[in-house]
Amino acid sequence: MHQGFLLLLLCQLSSYTLVTPAKVCGRPQVGPNTEDSDFQRVYEAGQEVFLACKPGYTADSGPRKIVCAVSGTWSSSAFKCVPKRCSNPGPLLNGVILMADIAFQSTINYTCNEGYILHGPNTSECLHDGTWSRALPVCNPVTCGLPEIPKHATVRYSRRVEGNTTEFGDSVAYDCSPPLALLGNEVGFCLPNGSWSEPPECRLVTCPPPAGIPNGFMSFAVVRDHGYGERVRYGCQANYILEGSMEVECKKTGKWSTKPVCRAPCTVGIERGRIFYNNRKIWIEDLKPNRVLHNEMLAVYCKNEEKECGYPVVTKCFDGTLKIPECYKEPGRVTYNVRPKTLPSEIKMC
Repeated sequence: MHQGFLLLLLCQLSSYTLVTPAKVCGRPQVGPNTEDSDFQRVYEAGQEVFLACKPGYTADSGPRKIVCAVSGTWSSSAFKCVPKRCSNPGPLLNGVILMADIAFQSTINYTCNEGYILHGPNTSECLHDGTWSRALPVCNPVTCGLPEIPKHATVRYSRRVEGNTTEFGDSVAYDCSPPLALLGNEVGFCLPNGSWSEPPECRLVTCPPPAGIPNGFMSFAVVRDHGYGERVRYGCQANYILEGSMEVECKKTGKWSTKPVCRAPCTVGIERGRIFYNNRKIWIEDLKPNRVLHNEMLAVYCKNEEKECGYPVVTKCFDGTLKIPECYKEPGRVTYNVRPKTLPSEIKMC
């Protein structure tokens, strides 16, 4: 009977199917900056979780949904949260914005250029919603009063000024009436420290009687001192060329500006031959008078013995000196008078 009972029990057990209970999932392991405050400790197979980013961060990649599998593991996801970015805060007119980044929790600093004062915050932070914590400040210019006007001087402002206030960057130009000369800075500026630069002085300045120049003349007849700003004109004798400014001026240093020079004409130093001058060939004896003015050019003719041809070589008059090129060979009297067709100027040109 005991054996029969055991046989009956085995038959009943064989009629049941063996069932393995499903595994559960723990809290999902997520990347940094992913919101996990609402996660459960345990999830059943088939339950879903939708991932989200913490405030100040935004999803960059990967699916948002993960599922608890019957194996007790979560489905894979490359979900990633990156910091939100604020807009560029600048530009800051007349200032500088110092920043390493414009992402969430980044801090920037504001500074003004020299001569400007910061009005507003000097720092700002990028907030979780992508906005800056503080508004952009303003760099206002340093203010000065009105500049001191030197005795006997007038000033011209760089812009129209109203009231008794000027700003950094404003400038004035000083003028003195001749014969008073302006000694010092001709232009004044409103400085970064709120004061004006050192003003100049109007002082009486005279120059001694101007000296003459060789081979020239001056435009005045009475020898006297001249006041600042006065001018004297120079001229040259006939056939001399004036080089430099025709006028000299009495400067604020009490000296005259640079005087001009009268440059002398030249004589062409050959007795026999032909030259090219003023766009035409001329026998030297037909150059009357034998004179070339300063800075004028002419050409003499040389001969290439190997090729039996002639060629011109240019030379220029400089203050009474005209150098004849070394290749020029002056012909003898017989050749010049009897056989002029054989001269370098008359044969074929190279």
